Amino acid sequence: MNLSDLAATLGCELRGDGAIELTGVAGMEQAGPTEITSLHNPKYAPKARHTRAAAILVKSFLEDIVPAQLLSKNPYLDFARALELFYQPPKPAIGIHPLAYIAPTARIGENPSIGPFAVVGENVTIGRDVVLHPHVVIYEGATIGNRFLAHSHAVIREHCRIGNGVILQNNVVVGGDGFGFAKQADGTHYKIVQSGITVIEDDVEIQTLTSVDRASTGETRVKRGAKLDSLVQVGHGCVVGEDNIICSQTGLAGSSILEKNVLLAGQVGISGHLTIHDNAVIYAQSGIGGDVEAGAVMSGSPAFEAREWLRAITAFPKLPVLLRTMRQLEKRVAELEAAAADKSHA
Repeated sequence: MNLSDLAATLGCELRGDGAIELTGVAGMEQAGPTEITSLHNPKYAPKARHTRAAAILVKSFLEDIVPAQLLSKNPYLDFARALELFYQPPKPAIGIHPLAYIAPTARIGENPSIGPFAVVGENVTIGRDVVLHPHVVIYEGATIGNRFLAHSHAVIREHCRIGNGVILQNNVVVGGDGFGFAKQADGTHYKIVQSGITVIEDDVEIQTLTSVDRASTGETRVKRGAKLDSLVQVGHGCVVGEDNIICSQTGLAGSSILEKNVLLAGQVGISGHLTIHDNAVIYAQSGIGGDVEAGAVMSGSPAFEAREWLRAITAFPKLPVLLRTMRQLEKRVAELEAAAADKSHA
């Protein structure tokens, strides 16, 4: 593809030689003379002067750089769109492999691609254009929409519901038992039946080794457009809101509610029975023990407002010196007060 064709496809303004032939997309430091790259973070602008890329996606024109430039309102998004033009992941052939097992009562829509050793249980309903890679297991009574993609060893448990355009990466478990036990008089733990389900709405993607537990009663729900990274735990009865981003190694205890456009960075811990309201941002390794107001930016464990947290962590290394200074001042004040008292008695 030449650069002028790419600019037209992406709707970007071209500055430079449109006849350049492109063979791919790469990062700024790895790109070669037939590849396009992107500057989506202004702090990396100095690196643009050293890239070997043929062209670069930028938000505003850069002076004194060699590569041609495509002016984009959103370089990161257009970088992703360009990548799709040069790389398409392999798609399995349409059909049901003879080594797959499909229960007689299962109903599957048009154009399925179901690999060997996939299992579709009794009374399962699956829409059209689905791809089940080898060793995907769908338990009895699950309902799945159109354009579903499940990679190897993904599991959907009994009676759970999946919307349209959902992607499950390898080893995702949807609807595993929630962690619920009642302590008995003798100290042993009595298992609470997890009778609810898990619901995954449209256009959700869940990355590898993530678990979204079924509810003890009612449902656990991941709402439209949410994206869950690898190694995330969503406890029973939780609600993950529309367009949430939940990064790796985050854990949500039971009955946590996340509203729209919440961002949880890596290794965040959420205690149960609380609400994080719209557009909140929680920084990495934060511990959330109570409700978070809309638009808040939180840090720390226990978490508090991020700007205050930044001031606090700046002070932490200085605490021993501050403590010594305070003790010296206290001693000096005590000496001055004692001297003043002696004068008053003289």
